[in-house]
Amino acid sequence: MEYQTGVKKKDTLEITELLNAKTSEAVKVNGAVHTIRDMGTVAFVILRKREGLLQCIYEEGSATFDLKEIKEASTLEVEGVLEQNEKAPNGIEIRMKKVKILSQPEDEMMPLAISKWKLNTSLEAKLNYRSISLRNIRERAKFRIQEGLTRAFRDFLYSQEFTEIHTPKIGAKSAEGGANLFKLEYFHRPAVLQQSPQFYKQMMVGVFDRVFETAPVFRAEKHNTKRHLNEYTSLDFEMGYIDGFEDIMGMETGFLQYVMELLKKDYARELKILNVELPKVDQIPAVKFSEIKELVAEKYNHKMRNPFDLEPEEEVLIGKYAKEEWDSDFVFVTHYPSKKRPFYAMDDPEDPKYTLSFDLLFRGLEITTGGQRIHDYQTLLKKIEARGMTTEGMDQYLATFKHGMPPHGGLGIGLERLTMQLLGEDNVRETTLFPRDLSRLEP
Repeated sequence: MEYQTGVKKKDTLEITELLNAKTSEAVKVNGAVHTIRDMGTVAFVILRKREGLLQCIYEEGSATFDLKEIKEASTLEVEGVLEQNEKAPNGIEIRMKKVKILSQPEDEMMPLAISKWKLNTSLEAKLNYRSISLRNIRERAKFRIQEGLTRAFRDFLYSQEFTEIHTPKIGAKSAEGGANLFKLEYFHRPAVLQQSPQFYKQMMVGVFDRVFETAPVFRAEKHNTKRHLNEYTSLDFEMGYIDGFEDIMGMETGFLQYVMELLKKDYARELKILNVELPKVDQIPAVKFSEIKELVAEKYNHKMRNPFDLEPEEEVLIGKYAKEEWDSDFVFVTHYPSKKRPFYAMDDPEDPKYTLSFDLLFRGLEITTGGQRIHDYQTLLKKIEARGMTTEGMDQYLATFKHGMPPHGGLGIGLERLTMQLLGEDNVRETTLFPRDLSRLEP
């Protein structure tokens, strides 16, 4: 009989532990061979570990193995002596003595030159060999930053007493409506993949007051642009007992302030690798939809073509305006026309043509949509009727309001878009682990 008593202490060290160890000590490490630079009697064997790169020195006569035994992409366990070297990654290196080969690659050649500082290949090639291309240090760093965004979202909302929920992604009806739905058969019944957790998170406000979720959403939009995906990760929250939609914008501003501090503290290595300059978020301007359209049209001599929505070109110009006039990379655009917002969006009592809703633009791209929701049952029914909609499939959702709901609102943030803008990428697929678009279902 044996018992497991917890996490086992390993005798192999990680980079952080090596930085705290004494030089000239015997150490043991493991990792994948990132590259080998053979100089003859001396070779540099660079290991890739979860915290970054570790330089190992091979010398003929000092090591008990032949350099030819190891290849690029081999995984190893190395024993040697820890030494300082300012020119090496992290300022340390290991003089190799023994090697235990854990695995060897089948192919002699890697499909991509992942050891290069920057992958000089097409996005298509990077996506075709995704699990290999992400071994590149810069490519990998993008998703460490993305981890930081998700981690900050969770940690910040926990600190604000939100409850994390997990809602179904298969449903009878979508919260957003429209034709952009992935339809499927669910045990001989029609079903759809959810476009958002909207119905569920609103229902849960009546239970927990404040809820959030980080999960995939699905949009069957036939877009083939640099900013659209058919499956993406949405950072959603919904909060009750609000005084107005400004409370939602304030909560998002607090999250952005929290995430920038977390990235500075815990992701400095990745920020340096990617040469990222974090934006200021001490205050974010908020301007009405109709007002900013006029300001942009006047300043940049832009002709407005759609009075009810923002075109991509207008978003770019609004981002430019916010930077030039208010020195801000972010801008809240508020009071969107009711015509372009879902039925559950609360209309502005001062002018029902507009809603108490907003988008957050980051460097000229919409990354968030949110606002105050209708919480009164009769008002909700009237708006559904006015739009010529049917309540079929919404019985449980509507029953929630029939039995009382507090004033509430929320938002959804596109994680991949937020990452793309933060890192200065020009295609959202660069910051999507395994993209799903019009043409890609693999890997």
